[in-house]
Amino acid sequence: MASQLPILIYLIAVIGFAAVSLFLPHLVAPKRPTRVKDMPYESGMDPIGDARKPFDIKFYLIAILFLVFDIELLFVYPWAVALKAEYGIPVSFHPIVLTVLMVLLVTLGLAYLVAYRKGVFDWRRK
Repeated sequence: MASQLPILIYLIAVIGFAAVSLFLPHLVAPKRPTRVKDMPYESGMDPIGDARKPFDIKFYLIAILFLVFDIELLFVYPWAVALKAEYGIPVSFHPIVLTVLMVLLVTLGLAYLVAYRKGVFDWRRK
């Protein structure tokens, strides 16, 4: 336990600093609410109209496709690093890993092709 005492002290100091940094401005800062300060603010533009306007479904489809291909990178990058690492995947498993990777990439390619054929990326088409 004595060897872990510095870590405990450091942990208490970090949590204490974070707590003081979060709560001190609420005690010290001036509180002068105005109508302009209470307005919602987005990207330097004043809000116009209702914030609950319906979005086109294509916006959501593009967002989902972005997430799918972003998640794909989370799988592909570690495989690529593990294949090249000295103590990564054993050489005997390289063909299996590459086969699984190719199946994933082909499946995602087909999903991209289906989305393209359905007109997800064509914003002007009615």
